[in-house]
This record gives sequence, structure tokens and C-alpha cells, in this order.
Amino acid sequence: MTPARWMKVALVALFVAAIGGFFALGGQHYLSLAAVKANRGALLAYADAHLVRALAIAFVVYASAVAFSLPGGLVLSLAMGFIFGRWIGTVLVVAAATVGATLVFLAARYVFADAARSRLGAIGARINAGFTANAFSYLLFLRLVPLFPFFLVNLAPAFTSIPLSTYVAATFVGIVPGTFVFVNLGQTLGRIDSLEGLVSGETLAAFGLLGAFALLPVLLRRMRSRRTGGAQ
Repeated sequence: MTPARWMKVALVALFVAAIGGFFALGGQHYLSLAAVKANRGALLAYADAHLVRALAIAFVVYASAVAFSLPGGLVLSLAMGFIFGRWIGTVLVVAAATVGATLVFLAARYVFADAARSRLGAIGARINAGFTANAFSYLLFLRLVPLFPFFLVNLAPAFTSIPLSTYVAATFVGIVPGTFVFVNLGQTLGRIDSLEGLVSGETLAAFGLLGAFALLPVLLRRMRSRRTGGAQ
């Protein structure tokens, strides 16, 4: 087996081991609303006494959760708002989520992208070309509008030819609005009893409107292209 093949196997094994270890050690119980609320006094006390260390730990935990596609991202966002406040919490979550998403994107591209593209053939090539041509707008739409799971939006672009810089920029910008909403809600953690219905219909509609604006450049380019074609 070639070194490259070994590396791919090792990455897959690490991913599987991380997810398996998370559930085997009861990680889903620690990353729960009840657990955070039960330990909020200790969390606040630790952050007050060791702010820099607390920020570093929070960054690593959040980035790792995203990189390994672990459940609990919403609870972590609420916790960051509760512990660090809306502004520091938002910056922390956006930075950590972007790093985590970039890591899983690079890993998926390295391990699976070539094989997936070869199997999809001509159809995959057309999809890839269409997505890549408007990659920033499409990915920004997917980040802004909460239609698909976050981990899926992290992985899917890895099978296209989207440049890394475009992926990082669209991810960073696209997750800011939603992150701010949940981190801001985290400041009232003591009054949150359930993760259901946290976001109002008006907020979801606003996300949808932002997503529509993200696709506006694509629509304008297509209209311009049709006019140019018609003129010829």
C-alpha cells in the first residue's frame, strides 16, 4: 500500500474513532442543554479566573466538534454566548467553525474527491462546472439558509473544484448571521428549556432573504449571458 493510501486510511480511521469514542464516552450527554445549564456556575467561574485558557479550550472543542461532525453544535453556540457574551462568543464560534469546516473539507477532498468524480463521470463534471462557476454565491446561500445540516454543507463542496480560498471566505461570511442569533440567545441560557423553536419564523424568513440576495449575482450573470446570446 502506498504512503498516500495509508494516509487516507489513517484519516478515515481517525474520523471513525473520534465519532465512536465520542458516543462511547457519553459525549452526547456532556454536549447537551441540561449539562451546560447544570454546570453554568462552574463554567462562568472558570472563564472569569482563566479567560485566555477558557477561550483556547472553547476554540479547540468547537473546532473539533465541527471537524469530526459531532452533534451538539447548537448547544455549544449557546454555551459560548452564555460564557463569553454575544460579541466575543460570536467571533469565537465563527472562527472555530470556519477552521473546523475547513479541516473536514480538506480531509474529504483528499480522501474521497478523486474517486467520487471518476464514478460520477460526465454528469458529475457538469454539476461540478456549474457549482464551481458560481461557487461563492452558491455556498453562501447554503450557509445562510438553514435548509441542510451544517456537516453536509461542509462535506459536499469537497467533491467539487471550488478553490479553498472561496470555500473559507463563503463559510466565514455565511455563518455570521446564524451564529450571532444563537450566541445572542445563549446569554439567556437560564430561560431556555428546549432547543426546539428557538428561532422565530421571522428570523428564518430573514435568513431566506439573505440567501436570495446571495444568489442575486448568479441570476444577474445568467440574464446578462442570455441577453448577450440573444444579441448575437
